[in-house]
Amino acid sequence: MAKYLAQIIVMGAQVVGRAFARALRQEFAASRAAADARGRAGHQSAAASNLSGLSLQEAQQILNVSKLNPEEIQKKYEHLFKVNDKSVGGSFYLQSKVTTATSIRELINLITDFHKAPTRGKPTVSTA
Repeated sequence: MAKYLAQIIVMGAQVVGRAFARALRQEFAASRAAADARGRAGHQSAAASNLSGLSLQEAQQILNVSKLNPEEIQKKYEHLFKVNDKSVGGSFYLQSKVTTATSIRELINLITDFHKAPTRGKPTVSTA
């Protein structure tokens, strides 16, 4: 009787161990895929996220825009800022998120302009 009980316990532990190992492998694969997807998002979004704590995708979700159209972003910003004003019962937290999301667009534009600009400080050779 004790022999059978020990066999059942060992088999059960093996089954649980295999299931745990399989779940762990799946989690590692999902984590790797998510990291790869974040890596493909581009260095501009990473730079903006490091400076503001908000990624470009999050900023687009907050402002409910799909493209970086300055007029549309400004219109959404003004509407959301007005709706979330404390004097009309809005939330200061949401209002600050809207402001941060709008500043992300401005930050992305600055980064893009910087990368497009000719290299600065390059020494020039004069033939005089």
